[in-house]
Amino acid sequence: MQVSIACTEQNLRSRSSEDRLCGPRPGPGGGNGGPARAALVPRPPAPAGALRESTGRRTGMKYRNLGKSGLRVSCLGLGTWVTFGSQISDKTAEDVLTVAYEHGVNLFDTAEVYAAGKAERTLGNILKSKGWRRSSYVITTKIFWGGQAETERGLSRKHIIEGLQGSLERLQLGYVDIVFANRSDPNSPMEEIVRAMTYVINQGLALYWGTSRWGAVEIMEAYSVARQFNLIPPVCEQAEHHLFQREKGEMQLPELYHKIGVGSVTWSPLACGLITSKYDGRVPDTCRATIKATSEWLKDKVQSEGGRKQPQAKVTDLLPMAHQLGCTVAQLAIAWCLRSEGVSSVLLGVSSAAQLLEHLGALQVLSQLTPQTVMEIDGLLGNKPPSKK
Repeated sequence: MQVSIACTEQNLRSRSSEDRLCGPRPGPGGGNGGPARAALVPRPPAPAGALRESTGRRTGMKYRNLGKSGLRVSCLGLGTWVTFGSQISDKTAEDVLTVAYEHGVNLFDTAEVYAAGKAERTLGNILKSKGWRRSSYVITTKIFWGGQAETERGLSRKHIIEGLQGSLERLQLGYVDIVFANRSDPNSPMEEIVRAMTYVINQGLALYWGTSRWGAVEIMEAYSVARQFNLIPPVCEQAEHHLFQREKGEMQLPELYHKIGVGSVTWSPLACGLITSKYDGRVPDTCRATIKATSEWLKDKVQSEGGRKQPQAKVTDLLPMAHQLGCTVAQLAIAWCLRSEGVSSVLLGVSSAAQLLEHLGALQVLSQLTPQTVMEIDGLLGNKPPSKK
């Protein structure tokens, strides 16, 4: 399928949010039978490429738009992969979630596949017990692997709808804020995927949809299909991004943000702990690499020659810079992810409240990452993707 993008960044800016959400406005004299309205004064556009950022007065948390949508999310979110319902107890999970919420985190991410649904149940139980206002936080889940049956996985219309309904039941929620397609599906036509996502949004089961681990061409195709058939396009891509995984986050995602307004929610800012020198050439029994969900690929990454020598040697090189900035290497790595263009939020995976508090300290480091400091980091890593000419 040849993909043509009919809407550029200029098109997006020229169409106001009221046009996109409510359709054409009534003309003079109330063209739809209503009274005439005063003309709205247009708001000056934000600088090109800028993510409008605000800071919570009480918590110091920073908030950004999710891509070019109007949804405001904390720049640090909390993920539940291999922790909730698996690595940590329900009591620890509640402590972590409480600390996150009290420090301004409003984005909580999960998936139907995490701990075979236990992560969603744990998150749902905690949210129910806390009684926080549903309007005060953002819940995201991901659909693809839902069960063993052939019809319980993939991105068919059937599984998108039934899978999301199952997630909502486990979460004990009426809707999720964002539903992600948790990888692309070559067995499902793109039009079917986009129509199914549009359907669950129109039914009130989700407010937005996004992609996770999709390629740029696939995201462009989904956007093109949505434009062609007047459907709802994805608003963000969820992607792995850290000091040693840079190409997609720096080459592809910023271009998608500028062209079609797709933002980025990134995960694994510490490469599952490799950036903290946690593994030191071996895999401890208590680390994520021993958990079934991550063991094969992470063990290979840690125990290979490249995994043992390159990343850990580079982390050691970053220690003096971290000391100079008065932070840990982990805080430096998270702050580095936050400064990447088009990133709306970085998901943190933690196993304790104390670890979460340390990682939240990355917000204090962000303001210290001057262009000169970033250039020094690039020089130490030696892996900056080539810029497009």
